[in-house]
Amino acid sequence: MRASRALAVAATACAVIGATAPTAAANNGPTNVTVSPTQVHQGGSLAVSAMGCGHGGTVSSNAFPKTALTVNHSGHSAATPRIYDHATPGQYNLAVRCSDSSRVVTRTFRVIRGRGAEGGLGGSMTPTSTEVAVGAVLAGGAALGGGLFLIRRRRPSAGRA
Repeated sequence: MRASRALAVAATACAVIGATAPTAAANNGPTNVTVSPTQVHQGGSLAVSAMGCGHGGTVSSNAFPKTALTVNHSGHSAATPRIYDHATPGQYNLAVRCSDSSRVVTRTFRVIRGRGAEGGLGGSMTPTSTEVAVGAVLAGGAALGGGLFLIRRRRPSAGRA
């Protein structure tokens, strides 16, 4: 009789553990996933944050390389993936997955065309004839002014001491 009672207790314990396991797994995983900004230029960075990834995780998308989630002291996880320079403008999905969970949470964001640097011509053009003439006049004026200054400079007389 004792064996049957022990068997009944063991079976009940297994049933309770088996019934609560799916609930525990469902609660384990990323929650409160945010993406900022929701529109980012090619080559720009996204700020992705999530709760519930106490052991880290990953953020992945077709628009950037797989990036690790880092965990701070409050259990908040964050990543800053950089969008590919050649990413095609349009809408993308990203997936957040915790290291200790199979649950994946997705969010959307938009890649917009990158803005090129406004660096100017950078000396790639030759000066015009007007610019050359102005430069020559300025250089000639400086030479003439310097010569006049030297000529007009007072020279000390031999009789003065």
